[in-house]
Amino acid sequence: MSDHPDSLGMADLIAGLPEQATAALAQTGELTGLPEHDEIENVLVIGMGGSGVVGDVLTVAAGPFMAVPVVVHKGYSLPNFVDRHTLVVAVSCSGNTEETLEAASAAAMAGGRMLVVTQGGALADLATEWQAPWIRVDPTIPMPRAAVAAMTIPPLVVFEQLGLFPGAVAWVEAAIAQLRARRDELVASDNPAAALARRIGRQIPLIYGGSGLGDVAARRWKTQCNENAKIPAFANTYPELCHNEICGWGQHGDVTRQVFRVVTLRHDFEHPQIARRIAFVDEVLREVTSGQDEVVAAGDGTLAQLLDLMYIGDFVSLHLALNEGVDPGPVAVLDELKAALAASG
Repeated sequence: MSDHPDSLGMADLIAGLPEQATAALAQTGELTGLPEHDEIENVLVIGMGGSGVVGDVLTVAAGPFMAVPVVVHKGYSLPNFVDRHTLVVAVSCSGNTEETLEAASAAAMAGGRMLVVTQGGALADLATEWQAPWIRVDPTIPMPRAAVAAMTIPPLVVFEQLGLFPGAVAWVEAAIAQLRARRDELVASDNPAAALARRIGRQIPLIYGGSGLGDVAARRWKTQCNENAKIPAFANTYPELCHNEICGWGQHGDVTRQVFRVVTLRHDFEHPQIARRIAFVDEVLREVTSGQDEVVAAGDGTLAQLLDLMYIGDFVSLHLALNEGVDPGPVAVLDELKAALAASG
């Protein structure tokens, strides 16, 4: 892949995810300024884009094991339940994400107990002002989407330190072991991610996953295809898509079979009825899409299987970019949007 444009070194960053995860686990010592376990009644995770996926992972990997709810917030306005009993995890890789700064500032004003995850920027300045604990993300990582382990693993460790998620470190270690095993497969000269990218080609991928873990993985695949490969991609989740989206395949099959390819993400934690729904939908889609692929997670625990599916998607999106000579790093349209917002503000 060295002959293709990759100005930010995304191929190496993706391949290095197991080491990034290992470093993130090692760097997370005891933080000062955290609330006591009994003071926390709920957790709010604030973030957008590649930083916002942190909240999605925490909700799926830690939320089911915690006695308090974990809520993800992506946007400007703040949920009105935030108060001094809320642990607020504000995540922005750059530290300058407009929506996150506004929501985090409102959370601090409401009395939320702040935990900041960032490389620096304005959010780091606010952490100092709030005297809030700050998890410093490796500043050499150029894009939020390439820092998923660096931003996700430290909050998991903090949850264990607070007694909210016992055993978090062990689950992280299991996830790292699975990432290493999967990488051995995905860096081979002819590997499943490269083969899937070739099958997708210039078609539009539809990524489907079972609710919870599969939903988060499918949305991550979608956004990685958008940002790395610069292609349209869409995601949906079982069982919800069985109540609406499958109705949309009743017409235009002559068009859809030329442009859409379905990728279904599977894991060991699906509800038993999900498999039956997937089998039914596969039959519905057989005649109206160009083809269907299934990607199956491996690993011990929900965190390992979620990161495993996400990791495969990272490699697929990388191959989709490089196969077309597209630089997977820069996202010029996002820079243009930020400039336009700054100019109009």
